[in-house]
Amino acid sequence: MSDLSQNEWASQLESDSKSIILDVRTDTEVEEGMIPKAIHLDIHQGQTFISELEKLDKTNHYYVYCRSGARSGQACSIMKQLGFTASYNLLGGFNEWDGATIIPE
Repeated sequence: MSDLSQNEWASQLESDSKSIILDVRTDTEVEEGMIPKAIHLDIHQGQTFISELEKLDKTNHYYVYCRSGARSGQACSIMKQLGFTASYNLLGGFNEWDGATIIPE
């Protein structure tokens, strides 16, 4: 797991052919907007969250964010315990994100 600044996260994500974006916020937070192409898995869903993680390819590189960076850091730690090879936490989270966003349908 690595903590990356906004610029590092965006730059590395763009050049990474194995990148997957994970949004670990709540449904209510996601309604306010999300980073394009992100997969939403609410970390507050406990075992359901872990079960959904287990379905993912552990060899991909996961770029994880939440509202402020705390929960995404926890998610990266969980992913490491589950055997994921690469996860990157977005420092400052969605609150400080200045890249593209979408409103989910």
